[in-house]
Amino acid sequence: MREVSTHATFLLPGGYRSLDGALHREVELAPLSGHEEELLADRESAASATFLTGLLTRCVRRIGTISPISSDIIRSLLIADCQYLVLKLREATVGDRVPATVQCPWDDCRNKVDIDFFLHDIPVRESEEKGPLYTRELSPEAAFGNEHGELYREVVFRLPNREDQEAISRMVEADEAEALALLMERCIRRLGPLHDPGPEVIHRLPPLARVEIERHMEEAAPQVDLILTAHCPECNHEFTVPFDLQGFFLAECQTSREFLYREVHHLAYHYHWSEHEILALSREKRRKYIALLADELRRVSHAT
Repeated sequence: MREVSTHATFLLPGGYRSLDGALHREVELAPLSGHEEELLADRESAASATFLTGLLTRCVRRIGTISPISSDIIRSLLIADCQYLVLKLREATVGDRVPATVQCPWDDCRNKVDIDFFLHDIPVRESEEKGPLYTRELSPEAAFGNEHGELYREVVFRLPNREDQEAISRMVEADEAEALALLMERCIRRLGPLHDPGPEVIHRLPPLARVEIERHMEEAAPQVDLILTAHCPECNHEFTVPFDLQGFFLAECQTSREFLYREVHHLAYHYHWSEHEILALSREKRRKYIALLADELRRVSHAT
């Protein structure tokens, strides 16, 4: 038994630049199969910072002409590219429509608000420059200097990627300022004449310089806008809310092992397929076969 390919093909808003300097943007992506759902059933592993990297490594079949895809390639992808991969993976696995519920933030309301939306409506901005390095000039007010009083304004940086995100993930909640400093230390390639400045230099940057460097990075990077607008019918207020697509999608696909194995047992019992063959099917395909079986069993039952 072999499943017909249902792989999605699309372009990344940024792209992967290989060692030879070529930019690769076209992606071939497979939906989650039962094998990935089995991994998701381990909630502790699924909550780790590296889990998404492993999941994308399994589901991305090709980036440009590069195949197979290693975890190192996924870790070198820009953050927005990984967000876009999660968006497309959710679309391929579950569908385009997202039924979500949020709480109204107004203290005198706190009503539950439905914010159903479609993934294709999420704004995605492609990066105009494709790097890998970006050179920007800070304002005179944000200039930084050395111990001799010389002031510098030029900064050269790369954009944050999935590996950076993993590196700072544990630090963000505990100390957001330190996490941002570490991110800058990893991404800044040159400050004035100082190549690969270390943590001491980064910590001596004026606050305005940090703000401007962060803004330059945001402007240069591709963007997946996950800020949603909602309207509360109870208090009639409109508000915005960040949408945790990754957390929502992983929670949405976390089928219990018992339920997944019952599906496997049901299909194996009637079709005599192996466990490996059944787990290789997407959730949609498994449940289509289960629905067909249910219809057939009802028809036979009524006939007798």
